[in-house]
Amino acid sequence: MEYKSLEQISDLAEIRADLAPHPTLTHRERLLRWAEVLQRHEGRQLRSLMGTEFVSRDERAKMRIDNSPLTVAFEDPILRADGLSGDRFGDAVSYFGIGENDAHNLVCYCRHGRTMMAEAVARDVRTLATYQAIADFVTTRTVVAGASLLAAAAMAATFL
Repeated sequence: MEYKSLEQISDLAEIRADLAPHPTLTHRERLLRWAEVLQRHEGRQLRSLMGTEFVSRDERAKMRIDNSPLTVAFEDPILRADGLSGDRFGDAVSYFGIGENDAHNLVCYCRHGRTMMAEAVARDVRTLATYQAIADFVTTRTVVAGASLLAAAAMAATFL
C-alpha cells in the first residue's frame, strides 16, 4: 500500500469535507473541549467583546472580535467538525447550548476588561459545564420523581 498526502491525491479526486462523518459531542463534551483548547493556550491574552448587553439580540448574535475566546474555540478542528460554524456570539450560544447570559459572562468586556487570560476563561467554561451537568441531573431526578408520584397517585385513585 502506498501512502499519499492529501495534497497528492487532491489532483486525482475531489475532496469534500462536507461529506466526512461528523463527530457528535454531547453538550458537556463540547464545553469541556472548549475549556481544554483554552487551557492549551495558557498565557495567551484574549480580547473581550464590548457591550454585548447594550445591543439588540440580532446584533449581539453577530458580534465577534479577533483573538477572543470564541476565536480559540473556532480554531479547533474538532469543534468545527462537530458543528461550530463561526466565532460569533450567536454561534457560541447555539453550538455550546448556553444561555446568552452565560456567554456574556464568559466573553464580555464588563466582566473581564479589554483582555482576559485563556486559562481564566477555561476555568469559567469548566465551571459552567459542571453547573449545567448538576442542573441536568437535578431536572432529570425531578422529572423521574414527579412521574413516580403521578403514577402512585393514579394507582391509589384506582383503589378508591
